[in-house]
Amino acid sequence: MMGSALRRGAHAYVYLVSKASHISRGHQHQAWGSRPAAAECAAQRAPGSVVELLGTSYPQDDYSNLTRKVLTRVGRNLHNQQHHPLWLIKERVKEHFYEQYVGRFGTPLFSVYDSLSPVVTTWQNFDSLLIPADHPSRKKGDNYYLNRTHMLRAHTSAHQWDLLHAGLDAFLVVGDVYRRDQIDSQHYPIFHQLEAVRLFSKHELFAGIKDGDSLQLFEQSSRSVHKQETHTMEAVKLVEFDLKQTLTRLVAHLFGDGLEIRWVDCYFPFTHPSFEMEINFHGEWLEVLGCGVMEQQLVNSAGAQDRIGWAFGLGLERLAMILYDIPDIRLFWSEDERFLKQFRVSNIDQKVKFQPLSKYPPMINDISFWLPSENYAENDFYDLVRTIGGDLVEKVDLIDKFEHPNTS
Repeated sequence: MMGSALRRGAHAYVYLVSKASHISRGHQHQAWGSRPAAAECAAQRAPGSVVELLGTSYPQDDYSNLTRKVLTRVGRNLHNQQHHPLWLIKERVKEHFYEQYVGRFGTPLFSVYDSLSPVVTTWQNFDSLLIPADHPSRKKGDNYYLNRTHMLRAHTSAHQWDLLHAGLDAFLVVGDVYRRDQIDSQHYPIFHQLEAVRLFSKHELFAGIKDGDSLQLFEQSSRSVHKQETHTMEAVKLVEFDLKQTLTRLVAHLFGDGLEIRWVDCYFPFTHPSFEMEINFHGEWLEVLGCGVMEQQLVNSAGAQDRIGWAFGLGLERLAMILYDIPDIRLFWSEDERFLKQFRVSNIDQKVKFQPLSKYPPMINDISFWLPSENYAENDFYDLVRTIGGDLVEKVDLIDKFEHPNTS
């Protein structure tokens, strides 16, 4: 009996664009059919073995799928390397929040956490955020699992519940996140997110509102497209207004005044209502972040039953590529001095336009292979390509599939 992957296409030709360029000095290229690298991938999933990561040993099982390529990136913390472009974006956002939002005693309202471990439990990454057990975002093909109970975080939201449970009501979380993905100039298995959460008490939300004392945060009603079943419409509209005003000020700080913005309704399991912000940059609409009113069930479970709040998350690479005109996401991992020195500026708000390092044309190679009879996902192949070819590989395109009509 043929496996489903084999039925989908037994013979695939993969179009490989590989640019042996400016990405990383001293990179040793290996042949695609290199036996040592392939064996290395298989060894990482051997039953009974363990993986050492950040000083802790994790037993491996049938869910373990970390590659050596990804393991070498853990702990690099590009967002904390001074004058790295991702550090510049983080510092600009942090500076903005420190200056614009001040607590009662003159201290910053938002606390910042940028050194939390990327290793989290599956409960932190999914269950704490109300992501259903059968949700497609949990798939092994889309995440990096150490084993069935631990993984590399797929988003900085994995820390929301813990920080809320610790009693915090306004914070930023910055860190590296890990997702198995396609290979092109916009995608990389490791990228960096900045997450923000703010909670409001009844007094804080309705302060300055006429007859605010008579208004309530909560009610028991029905869920609609505009609000959750436990929130009053007045509370939701004020939280939504504060969220959108906060983000509008942030992008104005980053991109300058006069930026055209639009809000698109969307869905996230841990916020409702939820939105994506798009900006019109040089005549093109670009999605830059997701946000929404936090699910009250999440807030309640963390012990903040008397509060309502918002959350947003943005990708640092996405903003840096737009702001600094960086064309390829692999460049953020470059240790080439010609790249890094472009961002050594005396003022973090100084405008920088990336200057290309190489004018060599791309090298194009074709490769074809038989698909395994079962348990094949495209991300398995992308991980193999990244393990063997490293950051020399710029893009992988599937250009043809063939299945014999008679023999399958």
